[in-house]
Amino acid sequence: MAQESVAQNTQAVTHDHGDEHESGSTLGPLLCWAVVFADIGTSVYYTPGILYQTVQGLAGFFVFLTLFAFILLALKYAEVTHRFPQGGGVVTVAAQALNPWFGAVGGMFILVDYFLTAATSSISGIAYLGVFIPWLAPTFIAVSVTVAVMILLGILNWIGISESAKVSLVGAIVAFVSDLAILFTVFTHLSLPEFFGLIHSMFAGHPLTFSSFLAGFAGAFLAFSGLESISQLSPVMRRPHKRVAGIALLLVVITVGVTSPLLTMLSTLLLPSMAANPDQSSQLISHLAGIWGGRVLEIEVAISASALLIFASNTAIIGAYHVFIALSRMDFLPAAILKRNKLRGTPHISIALATGIPIAVLIAVNGNINILGDMYAFGLLGAFALTCLSMDIVRYRDLKRARNTPPPSKPDPNAETHRAVEVHDLMKSNLQPAVALSKDSQPIGLTAAVNEVDEARSLWFKINFGLGILTTVIITIAWATNLVNKPLATAFGGGVAVLGMALAYYNYSRRQKQGMVPVPVVLTRLMESRAGATLAILSPGHPHQNGAVVRAAVNNADDQHPILFVYMAGKKQRTTTPQMMEIIDPYLDDPEAKETFSKAEGLVLKAKVPNRHYIYLQEDPSLAPQVWQLVHPRDTLIAVENDDQLKDINPDRIRYELTPDGKVAHLLKRW
Repeated sequence: MAQESVAQNTQAVTHDHGDEHESGSTLGPLLCWAVVFADIGTSVYYTPGILYQTVQGLAGFFVFLTLFAFILLALKYAEVTHRFPQGGGVVTVAAQALNPWFGAVGGMFILVDYFLTAATSSISGIAYLGVFIPWLAPTFIAVSVTVAVMILLGILNWIGISESAKVSLVGAIVAFVSDLAILFTVFTHLSLPEFFGLIHSMFAGHPLTFSSFLAGFAGAFLAFSGLESISQLSPVMRRPHKRVAGIALLLVVITVGVTSPLLTMLSTLLLPSMAANPDQSSQLISHLAGIWGGRVLEIEVAISASALLIFASNTAIIGAYHVFIALSRMDFLPAAILKRNKLRGTPHISIALATGIPIAVLIAVNGNINILGDMYAFGLLGAFALTCLSMDIVRYRDLKRARNTPPPSKPDPNAETHRAVEVHDLMKSNLQPAVALSKDSQPIGLTAAVNEVDEARSLWFKINFGLGILTTVIITIAWATNLVNKPLATAFGGGVAVLGMALAYYNYSRRQKQGMVPVPVVLTRLMESRAGATLAILSPGHPHQNGAVVRAAVNNADDQHPILFVYMAGKKQRTTTPQMMEIIDPYLDDPEAKETFSKAEGLVLKAKVPNRHYIYLQEDPSLAPQVWQLVHPRDTLIAVENDDQLKDINPDRIRYELTPDGKVAHLLKRW
C-alpha cells in the first residue's frame, strides 16, 4: 500500500501549500463580492436613464423581472468558476465544451462587452462629476475629459499598476451604503400607500404587448452587466472555489437585488422629466439623492458613482487585454499581441488595443450614453448565451457518464490486495511490481472525472441541469430579441465578431502554412470512458519517444475509434503571482506540450484521421495507469523506453511496433 500513502501525502502537502499561498494572495468571498459588485453595481448609475428611453415608467418593472433570470444565471456562473479554475469564462468553457473556434467566438463576444463597458462606464463617471462641476456639462468637454481619463488608465496599465481587490472593497462598500442611504431617505418621505400608488402608476398608460414585453425584458439585462467578471477571478480565488464563488455570488444577488430594481423604479417614476431629458438621465441616481436627501448626499453619490464607474472602466480594460493575450496564445490572433515592453514588462500592444478601441467607439457616438447602452446588447447577452449553452453540454456529458458508469462497489476489507499483471516482466524490465491504486485513492486532478460522475447521480444535479436549460432558453430569447430590436448593437457587435474571426482564421491558416499546426485549446480533464479508443501517453522531456508514440497511433488509426493524445506534464510551480482578470492556462504556458501536440496534429492531418482529441493533464507520467483505468481504452501506446509508466496496467496482450523514432508497446485490452 506504499503508493496509496504517497498519493495521500501528496494531497496533504498540496493542500497545506495552497492554504499558505491563499492567505497571502488569493481572494475570499468578501473580496470576490467586492470586485464583482464594483463592476455590476455600477450599472444602476446609467441603466434607469437608458431604459427609460425605450420603456418609460416600466423600467423598474423590467429590472425586477430580469432579476429572476439573473439569479439563475448566477448559479451557472458559480459552476463555471469552480469547473474552470484557469479563468477565461466564456473563452475557456466554450472552447472545451464545444470547439476551440467557439472559444474564439466567445472571446469576440466578451471583447465587444468589455469595449462598451469601458466606454459607457467612463463617460458615465464624468457625467456624474458634472453634478457639481458645471463646466463638464458640454458634450465636447465631457468627451474630451473622458478620453483623457481613459488614456490615463491605459498608461497606468502600461506602467503595471495592478488593480487591487481591497480598493474594490472600499469602493463597493461606499457605493452599497450610498445606495441604501438613498433608499432610506426616499422611503422616509414616502408612505406605504404612496409607494403602492407608484407601483400602480408604473403600469398606467403603458399597455404591455408581447413584443414590448420581450423588448423590455431583453433590454433590462443591461442592469446586470458585470456578472461575467466572477469567472475571471478563478485563478486568484481562494479554495474551494465552489464554496467561495457560491458565497460571493449570493452576496452579489442580495446587494444588487436590494438596490438596482428599487433605484430604477424610484428614479424613473419620481423623476420622469429628468429621466426623459438626455442631459440629466445620465445623472439620475445622484439627482434622486439630492431631491430627497439634500445637496450633501447628492454630491457624495456623484463622487462615489464617478469613482466606481471609472474603476469599472479600468476593470474592463484589464479584462479586454487579458482576452487579447489569451486569444493570441491560442494562435487565433497575431503573436505580436503578446509582446511586452522592455521598460515595464507589460503587454503594451494588447493594452493599447483594449484602451484605444473603446476610445474610438466613444468618439464615434459623440459620448451618447443611450447609444452606448443600446450597443451593449450583442456582446453581453451573446457571451451569456454561449456560456450557458456550453455549461449545459458539460453537464449533459456528466449525466451521460453517470448513466454509463456503474456505481462504485463497497470495498471488502477482508479481501486480499489485488496485484496487476506483471507488464514489466513481459517487457523484461527490472522494475519491481507495484500495487494497483483503487479509484478511491485517485491523485489530485484525476479525481475530477470520478467526483463529477458521483455528483451527476444526485437529485440536485438533475434539478440544476433542468434549471440550466431553462436559463439558456431565457437568455437566448433575450439575445435574439435584441438582435432584432437593436440593429445598431447587432451591426457593431456582429461587425467586431466577424472581423475578429476573419483575423483568427487568417492567423490560424498562416501558422499552418509555416508548419506550426496550432492545437489552441485542449481538454484538461478526462470527460468520459471511451472503451474503443486508442490512448497515446505522452510525457515531457522525451521528444523522440513522444514522436514514436504519435506515429504509431496515426499508423494504426481508423475511422471508428478515436485517438486520445494525453500529455502528462507533471506538477509545475508558478513563478509569478496570478493577477486579477488574468487567464491562466498551464497548457498555453507549456511550449514543449504545444510543440508535441502541434507535430501530432500535423501527422494526423496528413493521414486524414477524423477522430482525435488532445488532453493535457498536470499529472506525473507515472500516473498513466490511473488514466488507463478511467478511459478503458482498447489500445494503449507507450514508448518502450518509458516502461516506468506501465506498472498497474493490466492488458490482455502486448504488441510491439518499431517506428523511425523508436519502439512502441501496444497494450491491448478487451473490457
